[in-house]
Amino acid sequence: MFGSKTVEIFKEIETPFYYYDLALLRQTLDKYTAELKKYKYHAHYALKANANSRILSIVKSYGFGADCVSGNEVKLALDSGFDPSMTVYAGVGKSDKEIKIALEGNIFSFNCESIPEIQIIDQIAGSMGKKASISLRINPDIDAHTHKYITTGRSQDKFGISHWMFDDVIHALNSCKNIHFAGLHFHVGSQITDYNVFKMLALRVNEIVARFEEKEMRVENINLGGGLGVDYKNPDENPISDFETYFSIINKNLRQEPYQQVHFEPGRAIVCQCGTLISRVLYVKVGRGKKFAILDAGMNDLIRPALYQAVHKIENLTSNGRKMRYDVVGPICESSDRFVKNLLLPETKRGDIMAIRSAGAYGQVMAMRYNQKDIAPEYYSE
Repeated sequence: MFGSKTVEIFKEIETPFYYYDLALLRQTLDKYTAELKKYKYHAHYALKANANSRILSIVKSYGFGADCVSGNEVKLALDSGFDPSMTVYAGVGKSDKEIKIALEGNIFSFNCESIPEIQIIDQIAGSMGKKASISLRINPDIDAHTHKYITTGRSQDKFGISHWMFDDVIHALNSCKNIHFAGLHFHVGSQITDYNVFKMLALRVNEIVARFEEKEMRVENINLGGGLGVDYKNPDENPISDFETYFSIINKNLRQEPYQQVHFEPGRAIVCQCGTLISRVLYVKVGRGKKFAILDAGMNDLIRPALYQAVHKIENLTSNGRKMRYDVVGPICESSDRFVKNLLLPETKRGDIMAIRSAGAYGQVMAMRYNQKDIAPEYYSE
């Protein structure tokens, strides 16, 4: 992926840093929006995946709305120029302050997850002389077959409203004077690579929409969330997820009435492959029966391996030596600060430039200053 000229530039820059391939980002957006247009679907980019200002500007230019999960994300989306009428706000724990921010911003919809939340939004909207548009986030009780920390659609997960609560929720909605019911929202997890999960979701959505409409609750908007996975093992062979198959499955299985609009909330599948964490080898340490390649990037820069046991492709960009095995670790004072164990790499030495691939999603946006480390800056291909 990286040409010799690019690697020479990397050598001159202080590490660690994030590098974004904006041409690949645009290619990904081109393919995604082509599928949206084919089916007349709508998309709201999930800011939690990557909130880098230049990334947001490019995504917005493709006509995406914003999917937010905090009041500050709502503020960021609106300040970045995203259309309020295409901005949605989800999350199980919206504070009163955050609700007011979203109401003042006149967003398209709150994705609500409990009866108490609906009642509080109703009260706050009334006190502000506003009417809040809400969608109900439904827990469809579907296992997304992904990591337990990023599965969100099972009955035991904290997210969404379960089927046995439907009658009580409808009663609560009908009792609220400052609420407009906009539709239903679903999201079953993240990094989903089993396309059958999306077929199951579409079929389950059909059942749930029918139940609400039988209760005279007109469902004008169906939001299927996000979750489509990317190829972390082979980012060069598969730099763009299979959007064509994904949307085809949805279209074939989801029942959509003429008055209904279908929405999606992509994040990872848009930005993941365009981002790489670039680092230097500080030391190669010989342990008992193994070698450690110690980088200047750590879990403070990319927490996914420590948090989710995620594995990223790691490349030594400056060595063509014979292959040897290394545990690739960071400098943070935690045993969990390890990117991968027993990785086969060209013989590695101090000063080598390392690329940790597929880091555009949940990388820079989750960075922290643990151990008082600096936040890694970003550079761009353009």
